[in-house]
Amino acid sequence: MTGVLHLTCGKIAAGKSTLAARLAEAPDAILISEDRLLARLYPGEIATLADYVRCAGRLREAIAPHIQALLRAGLSVVLDFQMNTLATRAWARSLFESAGAEHALHYLRMDDETCKARLRARNAAGTHQYTASDAEFELFTAYFVAPGDAEGFEIVVHESGKG
Repeated sequence: MTGVLHLTCGKIAAGKSTLAARLAEAPDAILISEDRLLARLYPGEIATLADYVRCAGRLREAIAPHIQALLRAGLSVVLDFQMNTLATRAWARSLFESAGAEHALHYLRMDDETCKARLRARNAAGTHQYTASDAEFELFTAYFVAPGDAEGFEIVVHESGKG
């Protein structure tokens, strides 16, 4: 029996990490956080979108076999990685298909203004590994692609960031 790969998709500050932490409370579930790993592996090195793309690509390549092994061992993996583009979702698909595991793509659908307000509050609180300005929010959001049925994922929609 294999585990389930839980994926999160949503704009910056939509609540992906909060939902991922809640999902990881299930028995036999393991949380893997992209932001935590990137902050520790590349401290001070991620200042631009290009930096993120480079470092995140390295991380995905290195961690993929580990994720697949956990799934094959029957553990569920909650990936707190942004699944906001077709390319990142294709990478995730390769993980669960290769492992023969089930999956769930949790889509946190939230409007931009609510995300920006939450981002500003998170920045002020200093509770996240990274801060982002409104301009950076807009830059990252320009690459956001909402998941669609044509991609073939089991999509679980969470309105306004609510679980």
